Amino acid sequence: MATSLVAGLIADGQDAEGLIVSDPDQTKRDALAMRFGVRTTEDNVEAVRDADLVVLCVKPQMAGQVCRELSPTLGQDRPLFVSVMAGIREQSIQEWLGGGISLVRAMPNTPAMIQSGAIVLHATPETSKSQRDRAETLLRAGGLTRWVDQEGQMDAVTALSGSGPAYFFLVMEILEQVGAELGLDAENARLLTIQTALGAARMAMESDDSPRELRERVTSPGGTTEHALDVLESGGIRALLARAVTAARERSQELSRMLTDAP
Repeated sequence: MATSLVAGLIADGQDAEGLIVSDPDQTKRDALAMRFGVRTTEDNVEAVRDADLVVLCVKPQMAGQVCRELSPTLGQDRPLFVSVMAGIREQSIQEWLGGGISLVRAMPNTPAMIQSGAIVLHATPETSKSQRDRAETLLRAGGLTRWVDQEGQMDAVTALSGSGPAYFFLVMEILEQVGAELGLDAENARLLTIQTALGAARMAMESDDSPRELRERVTSPGGTTEHALDVLESGGIRALLARAVTAARERSQELSRMLTDAP
């Protein structure tokens, strides 16, 4: 995700010299410097010393340690913080950084790596409109951005779009396998599955019609599509998906509590 953000910022005209990336891995730092021309360091404190915007993109288990390390270095003119740390609540980040922080929390999904993600944001009351706009501009490098009014909604976001790519990958995996079992060669089964998924997603994105209306439009009475959908409906696909997404939300809430209590 960090690489995607750097790539998007530079593509948007950001001067590479104005970006500094901190990473403990020398190989990753060298690769970023060579690819983008950004400055790099292994010292988090050095990275944020003169920054007016800081992106927290570390493993959730390291969140408390990293934030506490930064807290003593933050002066009166505190930077805007953008967190893409999964499951870490805003209250914890505020406490670890010393409070009074302008903070935007974001939940991206993996397609953000190819600038096709769905990224949901929530801002704390301390965050001004101009800071919100700046955070959104930054994260738009990864794809579609949307805001929620309540931080608690981020658990539903995690379940729907954060975990969502895996749901579609599973459906694609099944369709590809069935296509091969029905006699298609492996390459055709794979490519037809992927292109069909891509085409359906693009139609849904570019059309003013709802997915339901699009589905009804391609379902001819008595045709093959209707018979296939009847099997899915009789198998309880709606209830099964609802249970799956709800389970993901509940696990997100559980993990957030665990991570918040972590040192």
